[in-house]
Amino acid sequence: MTATTAEPHDVNGSEPDLKRVMGPGLLLLFIVGDILGAGIYAVTGEMALEVGGIVWVPFLVAFGVATLTALSYLELVTNHPQAAGAALYTHKAFGIHFVTFLVAFGVVCSGITSASTSSNLLATNLLAGLEGIGVDVPGGTTAILVVAVGFMLLLAVINLRGVGESVKFNVVLTLIEITALVIVIGVGFYVMARGDADLGRIVVFSSAGDRGMFLAVTVATAVAFFAMVGFEDSVNMVEETKDPLKVFPKVMLTALGIALVCYVLVAISVIAVIPEGRIESVVNDEGKVLLEVVRTGAPGFPIDKVFPFLTVFAVANTALINMLMASRLLYGMANQKVLPAALGKVLPHRRTPWAGIAFSTVLALGVIVIVTLMAENSVIGALAGTTGLLLLCVFAVVNVACLVLRRESGARDAFRAPGVVPAVGAVACLFLVGPWARDRDDWIQYQIAGGLLALGVLLWLATWAVGRATGQGDARFEDVSRLEG
Repeated sequence: MTATTAEPHDVNGSEPDLKRVMGPGLLLLFIVGDILGAGIYAVTGEMALEVGGIVWVPFLVAFGVATLTALSYLELVTNHPQAAGAALYTHKAFGIHFVTFLVAFGVVCSGITSASTSSNLLATNLLAGLEGIGVDVPGGTTAILVVAVGFMLLLAVINLRGVGESVKFNVVLTLIEITALVIVIGVGFYVMARGDADLGRIVVFSSAGDRGMFLAVTVATAVAFFAMVGFEDSVNMVEETKDPLKVFPKVMLTALGIALVCYVLVAISVIAVIPEGRIESVVNDEGKVLLEVVRTGAPGFPIDKVFPFLTVFAVANTALINMLMASRLLYGMANQKVLPAALGKVLPHRRTPWAGIAFSTVLALGVIVIVTLMAENSVIGALAGTTGLLLLCVFAVVNVACLVLRRESGARDAFRAPGVVPAVGAVACLFLVGPWARDRDDWIQYQIAGGLLALGVLLWLATWAVGRATGQGDARFEDVSRLEG
């Protein structure tokens, strides 16, 4: 008779295994907090310009595409419960180190770029909030740079202390983040209840770009997808989750459902409260769309002094989870010999991947300096779009990998995505990658993504050279153990 408690095999050699501290509650808040991060503050207004009052429709479509891919992730993570996520699945399916490395590099890049941009936005909002309550703060890019760098170093310290501390900090930030969205939704429904909302607008399509409904919804869906990502980060925490075979499916799908409900209600509140003629001017004042809902709907509430700090917490939550993901991915890749083994080093007492944390933090600090000193608002928006673009490409590969790997015998009691879901998910993701899903002003996203992938090729060559010099040869993923029931 098998044991009732599942114990993983030792797959990391002399390095200690990661500590399993995440139960269903912590994992749910982790995924919800990741999905509900900075994206909702950044994309709702831009989507409203694309499709008018039916801004909730692209959220539904993006949710559908995300759910298709999430089902593929669930099949893969329950069959291969190890950190490294998309990179691990890609290599197991195709066995081509170059493809594996590019997928892994794309995921790491998306996380670090998102975290770095979030840190920059956090610094801007924090300084604005302090100024709003009468604190004398320095202005200019230097102050923003100092705060952003300091915040990223703080994240590294929290991450080094352990995933338990990091995820508990995530719980606090997620609860504050949800509170901010509840305020927006509450104000929206308050305005509706007193009869001052124009509810008829939520079924009216209009496009500032003079596009037809199908094309406009497609463009808006590509924008909305940035707000739906985050669920994929959780698979890199599988080695720190208790009983992942049982926990992951229900928790991930529940988190996606919670995010969808929040987004649709926020979208309806934005359209019902902000007059149609003011949407464009509000969108131009980046990050202020949700603040405008509360200002317009409840002018007596001092939200202009409180809300910037709530935004700070939401952005901080996104950055924390992005850096958790990046460090765990680097750790997993190093243990699978896709990156130099040095990046798989773990603190013996804390059992945290210190080398991955240090490496990802250094990369993030470099991006922060570039974004703060060189980028304008439109470039920050382009970086957010590039994050979505890179992840859509990764998701397409993951869906195909799911189809390839399901030919093998799976783990007992593992989740299985229904029928052709992975194929439909791959097609949907590739469709949203195309130029028809971008405004002409957003085509810079392809240039940024191309530059990042070119850097990835250089890093792949360097990794190959290190492997040859140290006698590792061609790096590749080893077979991983499965959890025993």
